[in-house]
Amino acid sequence: MHEHHLHSLLIHIMKYFYNIFVLWILLVTLDKCLTTEGLGVNWGTRASHPLPPDIVVKLLKENGFNKVKLFEADPGVLKALGRSGVQVMVGIPNDLLAPLSASVRNAEQWVQQNVSSFISKNGVDIRYVAVGNEPFLKDYKDTFVNTTYPALQNVQAALIKAGLGRQVKVTVPINADVYETDTGVPSGGNFRSDIHGLMMKIVKFLSDNGGPLTINIYPFLSLYADPHFPIDFAFFSGTSSPVVDGSISYTNVFEANYDTLVWALEKNGFGSLPIIVGEIGWPTDGDSNANIEYAKKFNQGLLDRISRGIGTPKRPTPPDIYLFGLVDEDTKSIQPGNFERHWGVFYYDGAIKYQLNLGNNQSLKAAKGVRYLARKWCVMAPNANVMDPNLPDSINYACSYADCTSLGYGSSCGGLDVKSNASYAFNMYYQTMNQQKGSCERFHNLSVITTIDPSPSSSNFGRTSSNCRFEIMIDVGRHETRVNPGTSSATKIKHFSLVLLVLVFMLHY
Repeated sequence: MHEHHLHSLLIHIMKYFYNIFVLWILLVTLDKCLTTEGLGVNWGTRASHPLPPDIVVKLLKENGFNKVKLFEADPGVLKALGRSGVQVMVGIPNDLLAPLSASVRNAEQWVQQNVSSFISKNGVDIRYVAVGNEPFLKDYKDTFVNTTYPALQNVQAALIKAGLGRQVKVTVPINADVYETDTGVPSGGNFRSDIHGLMMKIVKFLSDNGGPLTINIYPFLSLYADPHFPIDFAFFSGTSSPVVDGSISYTNVFEANYDTLVWALEKNGFGSLPIIVGEIGWPTDGDSNANIEYAKKFNQGLLDRISRGIGTPKRPTPPDIYLFGLVDEDTKSIQPGNFERHWGVFYYDGAIKYQLNLGNNQSLKAAKGVRYLARKWCVMAPNANVMDPNLPDSINYACSYADCTSLGYGSSCGGLDVKSNASYAFNMYYQTMNQQKGSCERFHNLSVITTIDPSPSSSNFGRTSSNCRFEIMIDVGRHETRVNPGTSSATKIKHFSLVLLVLVFMLHY
């Protein structure tokens, strides 16, 4: 009788834990369903002190970015993405287009080294190879016009030979300047006359091989290029003067721009070709319109569209979208403008610039496990004279080796006085040089090391300086390469499974 009661008790206990187990599975599944789907991000690595790849992968996963676009096949980055559950688009830089277009053998070697090996050895989920990056920009003056298409063909052939033709698709990320409209509205869209024939070859090739066309759209650049551009048209909150195209009213530049491409594809017989938005975002510094307020407004509007499944009038189903970008890059080219180094949703070190609702009331989470250099800064000495004839050259020297783009007019540190301006420049040089001994003494006795954070507060300076940060760089020689992931949902499920197995064992015996 005693054994019968014990047996019944064990059955009840097992049913109880089983119900909890099923409930847990449902909750985990529901949580995944509620998180923003199809959310991608660009991970650029043009930084003097880059975040360790393992920390970045953890940052991606904690913030729900399940797709990432890389501009080159960096081995450390790809290894860190192995078995992470993050889908990868790996890029081929424009300077490799010539050798890849020259022979299929070169393409086969590139695919073997940068795609096949990382899939087979590291379990990297590579879905796309992006051949070139905006190769037809007018600024390039036709440099890549003759190499992009043959490189695309050779890379595709190499993927097929490697047995990856179905798993990995080719694409070409293009800038929105490859198409135009002669009527001023989307329905007038067509490809640029000088590259129309070339675009038709590429589009047909992508269509034949199941690859998407990748387009980069930047409403910020519309505003940057034209000071009279209607500012509310750059965002997603409606406009007082929509662009009317037949029965359609466009209230934001993203939809109008995207549908101009759709019209161009339709006119040329490829109306159903898949489109990926490879880059879209808003910078936070380096220009008067590049600020945290506008970036938050734009990116939150974009994320809301994604989470609600909103497409465009011509294509109601939303495309995959890759936000630009993940973190700031302080060595990126500033030829287009100082803002180029400030596209990140996060600062260079994974710190949060501004909060975003990622869906399901999930907010941004900062990078964990980051190690920094010592808490000390290089600033202009208190007794130094701002009229010292060596000061201008000292500032120029510092800014020629470090990133001073935040000091420009309308930028976050643009409201500093002369002494603070010099201090910012000296400190950026000092930090970029890893606080090396003697690096703060290069400025003709005008500088000194301090342990007091010199970052200005909004009360001391105007609105333009409220986000001015005197950085301390990441200690690239001392960082944690592995981040403790904590107890994941999968681990917790394993624990429940273990409990169930123990109970089954006890019941059986």
